Amino acid sequence: MIHGSASVRPHGSIVTPDGAIEWERATMTAVEISLVRNRLNRAIEATRERSVRRREQVAAAERAYDDFLSTVATPVTKLVANSLKVENFAFSVFTPGRGLRLASDHRRDDYIEFALDTESDPPQVMGRTSRTRGSRTLTDDRPVKQGSPVEAITEEDVLAFLISALEPWFER
Repeated sequence: MIHGSASVRPHGSIVTPDGAIEWERATMTAVEISLVRNRLNRAIEATRERSVRRREQVAAAERAYDDFLSTVATPVTKLVANSLKVENFAFSVFTPGRGLRLASDHRRDDYIEFALDTESDPPQVMGRTSRTRGSRTLTDDRPVKQGSPVEAITEEDVLAFLISALEPWFER
């Protein structure tokens, strides 16, 4: 900009102290606000739809898990506990609220339990193994059958998981 001459500047622009012309940020934002709001509203709606689907998926998995516990996991775990007693391994079966635990009769921190992990997508049945080694307690969490929906886990899957999880006790 030359001093003393008529200054023509574009609409929505400002002249900086050094004489340069810059576009006003407020004008640019006003032009883009409709785009921002549109994308924001789409993101909110998509998130709400995913949330509804996720809640439905978790509710269905919880119903399937209840059936799994009563018809698949508990009977197999009781058979394993009885067989372990015959082999001189004292384990008992407990069914704490919506769970199932095969626990050592000798150490309270030695157990294998089943639980539904609703944080994973899709929800899956997890097995937690906890055992003591001296003063340390070792825990291991893993799916009973990786990537399998709750309703697809069979008695054979539960038996395979239990036998695998019991191996550290067989070493003693």
